This record gives sequence, structure tokens and C-alpha cells, in this order.
Amino acid sequence: MHFVKRLLESLLPRSAYRVLLAPYHLAWTIVLALVNGFPARKLTVIAVTGTKGKSSVTEMIAACLTEAGHTVAVSSTIHFRIGDGTRPNLFKMTLPGRGFIQNFLGEAVRKGATHAVIEVTSEAALQYRHLLLSLDSLVFTNLEREHIESHGGMEQYFQAKYRIGKALVRSPKRPRTIVANEDSEYGKRFLALPVENQIPFSLEDAQSTELTDHSASFVYEGTTISLPHPGTFSVLNALATIKTVAALGISLEVSARALAKLSLIPGRAERIDAGQDFYAVVDYAHTPDSLRALYEAYAGRRKVCVLGNTGGGRDTWKRPLMGKIAEEYCDEVILTNEDPYEEDPAAIVAEMAAGMQKKPHIVMDRREAIAFALSLAHKGDAVLVTGKGTDPYLMEANDTKTPWSDARVVREELEKLS
Repeated sequence: MHFVKRLLESLLPRSAYRVLLAPYHLAWTIVLALVNGFPARKLTVIAVTGTKGKSSVTEMIAACLTEAGHTVAVSSTIHFRIGDGTRPNLFKMTLPGRGFIQNFLGEAVRKGATHAVIEVTSEAALQYRHLLLSLDSLVFTNLEREHIESHGGMEQYFQAKYRIGKALVRSPKRPRTIVANEDSEYGKRFLALPVENQIPFSLEDAQSTELTDHSASFVYEGTTISLPHPGTFSVLNALATIKTVAALGISLEVSARALAKLSLIPGRAERIDAGQDFYAVVDYAHTPDSLRALYEAYAGRRKVCVLGNTGGGRDTWKRPLMGKIAEEYCDEVILTNEDPYEEDPAAIVAEMAAGMQKKPHIVMDRREAIAFALSLAHKGDAVLVTGKGTDPYLMEANDTKTPWSDARVVREELEKLS
């Protein structure tokens, strides 16, 4: 079956290929939902979508629900978790196909879960993986330029995300809640969905905001929210979370306590500490806006930056822009290999370097690039390794998958230095 799919994909235009595969994806969803007894109906289900912040908001919501005493199932780019049991997401896709989520929710019901928080992508929606989730709530974080070549334009990208909103409208659950970023024009369109609760969030909701390069705090409705994560993006993620769980009956005090405890979100501004006198940070930032936001979070430090360009064969427009942003914010820039798939990785890096005025360091071996970056760090610097986050493989030609972990490699190279 895999060979047939690859053959069709190579022979047909992408739009025609997707049309032919639609019944295949839909059948898997329906059959597995039926086999598992429509498990989403037996859970409180919260979906999270958007270009950035999905995984962080998913983890934050799950932390608040757990703090409130619920048994929570989580399906995300990072991992699959039910209660205290977790396993990493090794699929190289946020929401796997072939009815995976229906099997996962069935397992969650059997293990006593009461709530499920599911990270849902536009690609998953196009392949009907979002159907039969019986949503109680949907969180929309933002929509920024990504997957443009895949979807055909920003409006098509939005419409793919909006399918998830339409699924919320069709849900048999009551009340249904949409939580969306009203700072985004696309968020305002989500907030117009005809459901019982339409809850906006905005940076203006946060008062007395204080940011450092390792934390953020703000006041919301008289309560101080302290986050062990940097950046304005963390404040937005927390606001989305607080408002979502409040609609589920969780108090602000419980949310504040849960968020203060959530010191680690793997691959999201994740600090690796091996006793060194500088910051070493791994982050998933793989779009121009997310890269800029991460760099701004460490504005007060000399920055040594390692980056590539996630996904050969896609979003080629952003390559010179990513290089330009790195040059603007970073004191040292190391360009390296990152999921080239069938493309020449050196050609990808050359396109990134074309956006820069100064010649960057180019170290194609990713481990060597990370080791070199760490060797350049001085006391108090920030070494920022971006693009992979918790991605478990380097994806190369001919479906070659090399097991990988940026966090593990950073830690190993730090230990060599010490």
C-alpha cells in the first residue's frame, strides 16, 4: 500500500492525489471510531490548532486539567500520554493517520481518562483525522505563513484549519466553546463560529507583564501568573490556556498553580543544563515569526544560533528570510542540515545564506554544528538550536530516517566540553 501511495503521489498533481486519497482517509476514521465505540463521546475533548504554540498550549491545558484532579490524555507533536504513562511521538507527524486518534482515545477511555487534549494540524484536517472527535472546545492560536506551497495560499491554509472549527459546530456536545486569538484577523473569523461560548484572548488581557530570558509573568483578573518560560509567546499561550480551562470550570488559582509548576515543555525553549555557564536552548522554531520571537526572548544576551530549514521540498520561500533573521539577531550563525528529504541539503543551506550580508558558518553535519556552536559560547551567552524541537529523526533521501534528538545531542556535546 505504501508503494502504491508513493507511486500515485509521484505521478499525480497534489490536488488530484488528495482527492483520490480522501475516501481512504475517511474510511479509516469511521471504521476505527466504530471499532472503539466512538470514544470521543465519552470524554471531554479539547482540540488545539494554529501555526505556532499548539504543542505548548496543549501541554499547558493538560497541566491545568491534571492539577484539577482529572485524568488526561494528550496527543501532540511531542508525545502521547494517558495519565502518568507517556510515549514519544515517533511518527514525524502531529496527528498520525489510519485512525490512530480513534484507537488512542479508545485506549484513554479504557484507562479511565476523563479529558483529552488533541493537537490538530491543517494536514490532519484535510485527511479527515479531525472527524468524529466530538469536540467540547477548540483553541485557535494564530495563523502565519507556512505550508503555502502545500495548501496553495493563505486562504486555502485557513480553510483547512477552519474545517476543525466546522467540526466543533457539528459536535453533539453542549456547550461548545471556541477560544481564539483576537489579535489575528483569522482568529476573529473563528470567533464567529455559531457555538455557545465564543471566548477571545489577546495580549491586552495581560497586565503588568514582566519578561526575562528564562521566565514571564503577568497579572490576569487580579491573579499573578508566573511562567518558567520566556517570551511574549508564552504569555499568549498561557492566556489561551487559562480561558479554555475556565470554560471547563477550572479556577484561576488552580491554573496559576499548574502553570508555575510546568517547568519543561520538551523542545519548546527547552534549556539544557549540564553545569555550563551559558544558556543552551533547544526550540522547534521553524517559521520566520517563531524564529524572531525566540531570538527576541534572549535579547539581552550574545547569541550563537544553529539553524537549518525544516522540510526539503516545501516552503522554499522562507529560506533566505530565515537566514536574514538569524543574521539580524545572532552574533554567530551556524547553518546546518535539517530534514532535506529528497533535496540537496547543501543547496538548501545555500538558499538560506543568500539572504545574508555576512558569510555564515556552514557545518553540514548537525552534531558537528552543535558542538561548534557550544565551543563558541562565552559566559552568559545563549546558544539557540532551532528547527527540530522533539522531532525524532533527520529525514533524508529515499525515506532514510536517522534517529535524532537535538536535546540529547546538545547534552552530550556539553558533557564533552566539561
